[in-house]
Amino acid sequence: MRSIEEIYQAMLETISELSGFSPAEDCDLAVRLYAAAAQVQALELQADWVLDQSFPQTAQGVYLERHAAMRGLSRTNATRAVGTLRFSAQTAPTADLTIPAGSVCMTESEVRFQTTQTAILSKGGTSVDVPAEAVEAGASGNAAPGTIRILTVCPVGITSCTNPAAFTGGSDDESDESLRARVLESYQRLPNGANAAWYEQTAMGHEGVAAARAVGRARGIGTVDVYITTEAGVPSEELVEAVRADLQEKREIAVDVSVCVPTQKTVNVAVAVQSADNVEFQTVKAEVESALTNFFSGKLLGQPILLAELGNRIYQVNGVENYRFSAPTADVAGDSKVLPVLGTLTVTEMGA
Repeated sequence: MRSIEEIYQAMLETISELSGFSPAEDCDLAVRLYAAAAQVQALELQADWVLDQSFPQTAQGVYLERHAAMRGLSRTNATRAVGTLRFSAQTAPTADLTIPAGSVCMTESEVRFQTTQTAILSKGGTSVDVPAEAVEAGASGNAAPGTIRILTVCPVGITSCTNPAAFTGGSDDESDESLRARVLESYQRLPNGANAAWYEQTAMGHEGVAAARAVGRARGIGTVDVYITTEAGVPSEELVEAVRADLQEKREIAVDVSVCVPTQKTVNVAVAVQSADNVEFQTVKAEVESALTNFFSGKLLGQPILLAELGNRIYQVNGVENYRFSAPTADVAGDSKVLPVLGTLTVTEMGA
C-alpha cells in the first residue's frame, strides 16, 4: 500500500513531466495535491478492502457469510451447554420437596445454570438429578464434573448442588476462521448430488447439526447411512427425522438413504499437570478441566482423539509447564459411525 507521501511525490513528478515546472512546497497547488493524495490513498485502501471481500480466503464478517451462502452454508449460532444438576439434602426430608424449573446454580467463576423442568426430591431420599442448561449460550457453559457447586436461590430443604457429569455442547458463534475452513472445504469436496460430500453438506445445512458423516454401501449397494450430531452430542428424534425427510426428497432415484445416530464411545482422560511456581495449581487445574471439556463436542463425530491434540490444549493454558497422560494411553482411532465423548476427567498435580 502506497503512503500519502509516495502518492504526492508521484503527482509532483507527473506535473513536472507534463508542464515543465515543479510547484513549490508551500504553494496553493502543492497543498491541493497533498489533499488529493490523501483521498487517493483512501480510495486505494477501500479498493484493497473490496478485493479482500471478493474471495473467501480473505473475506470477513457478513461478506464471508455471503460466500458461505453461495455454497449452501451458514454461520452456526452459539448454543447452550446441557447436562444434569444433582440437588441434595443433608437429611432425608419427611415430605416431598419441589425443585422448580428455572432453579439456578453456578460455578465459582459465576457461570450460571438453570433447571429445565420441575423435579421432586421424594420423601426419604437425599438427592435428585434434574436436566439443566447454561443460562447463557457459549463455550463458557461447558463445565467439568463437580464444578457447579453454588446454589443461588436455595429451594427449601436443599443444602447442596453439583454436576455429576460434565456439561457439554456449549459453543460460541462460529468464528470467521471456522466458517472460512468449511467454505474452502466445500470447493475441495464438490457435491454432485450423489457423493458423500453432498449428503454431508445437505445434512449440515440443517440448524443444529454440528457434524455429519456419510457412509456409502452401509447396507449394501445403493444404500447410504448419514450419521449426524449436535454440539451437545446425540441429536433429537425431531432433528433426525427432519434431515431424513430432506435427504429422501433430494436423493437420487433408487438410493436408500437413512439418517442415523452415532454410537458414543467414552474416552476417560487422566492427566498429571505441573504448574509454574508463581501460579496456583487449583487455578491451572480448573482451566485445564475447562479446556479439555470444551474439546469434546458433537463436532468430533468420526474424528480420532489424538494425545498430541489433547496435549496442545493443555499447553495453551497459562501456567502449565508440563503434563503426563495416564489415560488414554494411546490415540483413539476415528470411525464415521462413532462419536467420542468425555467420560471421567481427572487432573492431578504432577509429583504430588
